[in-house]
Amino acid sequence: MGIGTYPQDDELSLGMLGMHGNYWANLAVSNCDVLFAVGTRFNDRITGCLKRFCKDAKVIHVDIDPCSISKNVHVDIPVVGDAKNVINVMLKEYNTEKYTYNIEMRKAWLQQIQSWKEQKPVLAVSDAILHPQTVIKRLYEKTKDKDVIIATEVGQHQMWTAQLYKFNKPRQLITSGGLGTMGFGFPAAIGAQIGAKDKLVFNIAGDGSIQMNIQELMTCVDYKIPVKIAVINNGYLGMVRQWQEKLFDKHYSQTHISSPDYVKLAEAYGILGIRVNQESQIDEALDKAINYDGPVIIDFVVEPFEMVYPWVLAGKPLNEVILSNITENEGMGE
Repeated sequence: MGIGTYPQDDELSLGMLGMHGNYWANLAVSNCDVLFAVGTRFNDRITGCLKRFCKDAKVIHVDIDPCSISKNVHVDIPVVGDAKNVINVMLKEYNTEKYTYNIEMRKAWLQQIQSWKEQKPVLAVSDAILHPQTVIKRLYEKTKDKDVIIATEVGQHQMWTAQLYKFNKPRQLITSGGLGTMGFGFPAAIGAQIGAKDKLVFNIAGDGSIQMNIQELMTCVDYKIPVKIAVINNGYLGMVRQWQEKLFDKHYSQTHISSPDYVKLAEAYGILGIRVNQESQIDEALDKAINYDGPVIIDFVVEPFEMVYPWVLAGKPLNEVILSNITENEGMGE
């Protein structure tokens, strides 16, 4: 939920950590000697196996709620207070002449992180013409220089967005963390667009989540709200299917779903509908949507069995990371 607080295109940004966090972020946290945590509740999607989370590190935790301190992870230095106030006091206290660090040690640590960054997740091996990760990356390239807000629903598309879209401003990502509410993204995007009329607003959705509140297209039409919806359409409740594939021996239950023809649906509401089923069509579709003065649905028909990697299985420590289906035992780090 703190994504964008620190610019993600900065070389010192490690991005998201946790169950589907970046490989290098997970290993950095697993091997650090001090962890400075601000406003986190250390939930299971971040920590993995609690007994092995940062087991050799000193933990400093800043939180406005004293009940969150040492609730899940033992804290060595608790700081109770509003994060903004605490950090401002720390910055005033900081003095470069008083506080020094070992430059060589810092260089070695950054080199170690860079070596971890070279190990990347692998896309599904298939004849797919369109991968969902490619869609997210192209959306980022097309909108990174614009004043944009990204909302998401809940599922695989949400994780790919958190991993691959580089958010450089606070509150640029609006997503349902913690509760994980399917159907959240579209109404959130509508609210964001009403509150920030001059900004470009995209809702990145799955074909399952978008159908939870898709009737709100009429709200966009009636009130002329120009939200753009990018549907990552894989024909499944993808995140549940992913767990069924890996942990339940492909025993799929209630995860294969039907969708309307999103282009015809858009036309039925009197808005612009675009279908994309190959990589060469992405840029043209995004340009058309961005420049269109009104709501848009883009139906990205993607590889149905793509998995979200990296993946730390529930209950495993953060340094046991799966990077692909093929090389499941590779990408493990200490």
